[in-house]
Amino acid sequence: MKVRLVFVMFVLLALSIQAMPLRVGFVYVGPTDDGGWSQKHDEGRLYLEKVFGHEIETEYAENVVEGEQDLEIMRSFAEHDFDIVFSTSFGFMDDVVEIAANYPKTIFMHCSGYKTSENLGTYFGRIYEPGYLTGLIAGSLTKSNIIGYVATFKIPEVIRGINAFAIGVEKVNPDARIHVIWTETWFDPSEEEEAAIALMDIGADIIAQSQDSPAAVQAAGNRGIYAIGYNTDMSAFSPKTFLASPVWNWGVFYERVVREVMDKKWKSYQYWGGIKDKIVDISMSSLVPQTIADIVVAEREKIISSDLHPFEGPLYDQSGNMRYAAGERPSDEELLSMDWFVRNVVGEPK
Repeated sequence: MKVRLVFVMFVLLALSIQAMPLRVGFVYVGPTDDGGWSQKHDEGRLYLEKVFGHEIETEYAENVVEGEQDLEIMRSFAEHDFDIVFSTSFGFMDDVVEIAANYPKTIFMHCSGYKTSENLGTYFGRIYEPGYLTGLIAGSLTKSNIIGYVATFKIPEVIRGINAFAIGVEKVNPDARIHVIWTETWFDPSEEEEAAIALMDIGADIIAQSQDSPAAVQAAGNRGIYAIGYNTDMSAFSPKTFLASPVWNWGVFYERVVREVMDKKWKSYQYWGGIKDKIVDISMSSLVPQTIADIVVAEREKIISSDLHPFEGPLYDQSGNMRYAAGERPSDEELLSMDWFVRNVVGEPK
């Protein structure tokens, strides 16, 4: 009888351990309703809950300041036995490296960074692919040939996105120029609005952006100017002038990581998926004329089939130097360290 009781208790214990949900934490640099970057990450978190149900438990921290606060949040997740922590801002990079070293039992995934360790991986998407497609739209519709770009920080991620957009513009309109204003912010709607206004004041008839909020799109809409958004479909913020956005779909990647951890197959890696992997895509509004939309769709298919790479040469920088010869494509390492602008961009990349 005692042996049977012990056996039953062992089985119950084993079942309870097996039934414990996987704990997943998210660290956001902005609010979950920012209309952009952090909102899309949180949609990915909610997607996980829908897919896995009671098998997982998620928590998040929003408006996390880079520095002491992000260290504190990530440390708290690790000390409370979270299995996975997704750190979703480039500026968290050095802190997540430090925390990962101190908590080897927790798996950390850092978005848009490049530093890894045994329990730290990185992930990002080739958002420059749909960025190139939005450039085709902007270049086709500008009449002043002045396109404004409200940019965040002078880092390769942003420079690469501006360049891809500019390459798309040049493909359909060699006379157009992209004028860049740096805000040095990820999320500051007032700064972003001011930058958009300054660009419209010099004649920009299309405004694009790389910020986390839709402030630049809204500013353009207030003047009846076409707008290209970022991160999400921002049509609700300017329904009469919104053209398109490069958009994220983080859920497909978050599901992948969770399944790897559940199956005990996760190992540190660097992920960089594109339209083909469904982590990024383009959202187009009905304001885009059908003839232009058809071009975008055709170019999108070429990207998926690898027949097209936005950065394939011949490609020249602002000084007129050929960076890539005809038919030459940059390596991922070169794309990830990009610190120069293509020839039709007006502004300083450094």
